[in-house]
Order: sequence, then C-alpha cells, then structure tokens
Amino acid sequence: MTLMQWFIFILIIQVIHGLGTWKLYTKAGRQAWEAFAPIYNGVVLMKIINRPWWWIILLFLPIVNLIMLAIVWVETARSFGKNQKIDTVLAVATLGFYNYYLNYVADVTYVEDRNVNPKSSSGEWTSSILFAIVAATIVHTYFMQPFTIPSSSLEKSLLVGDFLFVSKFHYGARMPMTTVAAPMVHDTIPVLKKKSYLFSDDFTKRKTSLINKLQLPYLRFPGFEKIERNDIVVFNQPADTLRDMNDFHPDRNYYKPIDKKTNLVKRCVGVPGDSLEIRDGYVYINGQQNELPDRAKLQFSYYVQPKTNQFSPEFLKKRYDITDNFGIINQANTYYFSAISDEALAKFKNHPNVLSITPNKREKGNRDENIFPHDPNYNWNIDFFGPLYIPEKGKTIDINLEVLPLYKRVITEYEHNTLEVKGNQILINGEVTDTYTFKQNYYWMMGDNRHNSIDARAWGFVPFDHVVGKPVFIWMSWDGLKNPRWERFFTTVGGSGKATSYFIPFIVALFALIGFNKWRRRKKANS
Repeated sequence: MTLMQWFIFILIIQVIHGLGTWKLYTKAGRQAWEAFAPIYNGVVLMKIINRPWWWIILLFLPIVNLIMLAIVWVETARSFGKNQKIDTVLAVATLGFYNYYLNYVADVTYVEDRNVNPKSSSGEWTSSILFAIVAATIVHTYFMQPFTIPSSSLEKSLLVGDFLFVSKFHYGARMPMTTVAAPMVHDTIPVLKKKSYLFSDDFTKRKTSLINKLQLPYLRFPGFEKIERNDIVVFNQPADTLRDMNDFHPDRNYYKPIDKKTNLVKRCVGVPGDSLEIRDGYVYINGQQNELPDRAKLQFSYYVQPKTNQFSPEFLKKRYDITDNFGIINQANTYYFSAISDEALAKFKNHPNVLSITPNKREKGNRDENIFPHDPNYNWNIDFFGPLYIPEKGKTIDINLEVLPLYKRVITEYEHNTLEVKGNQILINGEVTDTYTFKQNYYWMMGDNRHNSIDARAWGFVPFDHVVGKPVFIWMSWDGLKNPRWERFFTTVGGSGKATSYFIPFIVALFALIGFNKWRRRKKANS
C-alpha cells in the first residue's frame, strides 16, 4: 500500500477501535469522543490501563506492534475486571474484538488504580518473556542484528564461521516492509522450516492479494554514513531466486518482499556514478584499478601440476593458507585449487614439487551466458566484464536498444515502470523516450574470492532499498564445530593492519561489572 492508503487504513482502525471501546472509556471517567481521536485515544487508553504513554509508540512499530496489540487487548480486559484465563484467550483469539463484548454486552466496572504486577510466577515469566522479545526485536530491527558467514566469498576478511554484528544505523535503519511476520527471524522459522511471514508469492496474485497489500512502502531512517567504495555491506539479494541454494536463475523473480529476500554479504567495489570494468579478474573504476584495504585478499582459481605423484594438496592447503577446496581433475594428477590469494601464490609456486601453476581465467570476449546482463550482444564473463555505468539517483542517461539490457531490470523491477519495445522505439510508462532518470542509488557488490562467489556479475546492480546494514564487529568465530578461532573473537570488521581481539578486555570488564553489582547489592542490603 502507498502511504496515503496506509493513512486511510489507520483511520479506519481508529473508527473500529472507537466503536468497540467508547463505553469503556466513559466507564473509566473519560469522554466518549476520546475513543475515536487518532493517537490521542491511545494515550488516553494507556492511562486507563495504567501503562506508560510511550507504549503508544510501540503500537506503531511494524512487527513489534503485533505483540503490543495483543498485550493491550489483554490489559484492557483486565482493567475492567476480566482476569480469568478464558478472558485472556478470548481477547487474543478474537484479535481485540472481545472489547465489543465488554463494551456492549458485559456488565463491567472499571478497576481504578489496578495493580499491574503479575499475580503468579507464571504470569511474571510470561510478562518478562514478552517484553524481552519486544526489546530484542527493536534492537534487531533498528540498531544491531547478528549474522553468520556461510560462504567463502570474502575469505581472509570474513571467514566461514564468523559471527557478526551488523549495524542498521550506519546507513540508516530500514523500516520493515512486511508487516505480518514473526519477530527476529528472516524468511524461514527455524526447526519448523515454514515461511515466517504472510505474503503470496503467486505471480497471478502478488498484486491483488490482500495480504500483499499490507506491505509498507520503503522507508528508511537517516543514516550518518554513505556506502563507500570497498565497504563490506549486508544486503538483500535483488534477484532472489534462492528457494534452494542450488537453484539459481538470476532472471527469474519469486517476488518475495524486499526485506525477506536472502541476506548476502559482499564488498561494494562500485558506488553510484562509477564506471566499472573488470579486466583479467581485477576491478577498474573510472579507468583506475581498484585498491582494496590491506586486510582484503583477492583470490583466484588455479590448475597446479606437480613434478611427482607424491603430492599432498591438503597439507599444502593448510601450509600456505589456501582457501576452499581442491581436487584431481585428470589422470595426469593435475590439481584444481578453487581459491589462492596472490600472497599465498607467491610462496606456493616456489614449492619444490610444483611444476607449474596456471590461472583458471576466461579469455576476453568469451561470453558466459550466466553473466549479467544475460544478453547475446554482451560477450562478458567473470574475468572480463564491462565497462558499464552504475546508476546514481537523479542522473539521466541516454536509452537505446543497445544499452537497454543493462538497465531493463532497474527500470522495471526496482523502479516499477512499465517498459515496451516497438521496433526501434522504447516506451516507458506508455511514452516514447530516449532517456531515463534514475530514482535511487545503485551499487556493485562482489566477493574477494573472484572465482567462487555468486555476486553482481550474476544479477547486476543492488538498489539502495535492498541494503540492510554494515558489518562492524566479529563477536565469535569457529573453524568447524569444534575449533574456536580465539584471535578473531571480539575483533572489528573494518580498519587497517592486523585485527586486534578485544576478547580478554571484554572478559575483564564483564567480571568487573558482575563484581561491582554484587558489591552494590551487598552494600544496599547492609544499609
């Protein structure tokens, strides 16, 4: 829905609330009209149920409000003497319409100065858990979210098994667009393996479904940083076709909501307004080779021919810190290493049993049909790509049939225009045009593991409305299930030089805080 449609929807909800509670307001000593006044009726209701006024703010936060509404329905019933379990169940199960029964049928009396403390240990536990979920959901949605690194596309900078904290506020926290969803989970509920949100992904119903119409438009709080070149960024994959990690078709779209598309983490090597080209696997921006931070290590795949058959690739992989897997590819004992950094290669090639090392790179002009823009007129591959212009908000480009494949998805999928081609003419929203002005910024996201990363070379540009946040902290890291990488615990993602672990200072500070709290409680008890 648009913002205007949401405004009308909220007004309708206010009317429904007023019709179902105005008598309860009067029984609580308030005026009947107060039950119908938008927002003000919520402030008054908080006074009636003896709860703080700021709860009304939580009622307008997507996802959080699903929990808070249920709490307010129950609290309203209890404020008029309905404290039994059946009242709680009815208040929640009827989605608040139990208030209509209390308002028009039941003979209830307002309980003034009601004690809001739980009357049993189970009630106290329930209350604590609910508000812990609310607090955690607010932090998770608007401030900091935990992530795990599942793949080696940014190996050396971020390792498989790193556990991250990702800041939502650096680039500006994005409001949830999917309004009916489980809190603090992404697109799937763990264990149950069920979709965590209500949304119809049926192509024929996606625009007409009532559930889909409850989607909020894209809104983002102001951030204090812009995405800079070489930043590591978490984002929702634009062409999310990953119902199955082995089922990748970048030109298909399952029309998942933006905020429920698969989360990915890559390095932003191109920002809005850049001209990007890949030559022999290396990125060039505006004609100059992109220089990565010193913690980043580019990696490519190689064929390795040993001098003798006595060759232990597993030993060499560990000795030279080679990423990912290896394998024998023919009877001549040629080995394929899927990711070797330039630093490791310089040492590895001098091993006495290495006869030759050959880069596994495509030739220029050798088209890969799986590479963006998936058009036969563009003979691009993962090692030789571009040049192409990265769209910048407000900038206008010339559009013709030659460049249209590069920006067709931007114009239609991301900026929601209609597009037709009639002969040599291009029609956008029904009008013939030879220019197009972009509505938002776009970015080019790639992995440092250049031959083992599904990235922008497969699906193209990443719109800013798909950006989730900035990884800032590694709080834990495991190599497999049994081997902790202690040197990576509590290290920063950014910065230069060798990463410094703050794990020991954290443990010291934690024990100091625990000791201080015990001392303060003991002192308070003795006073």
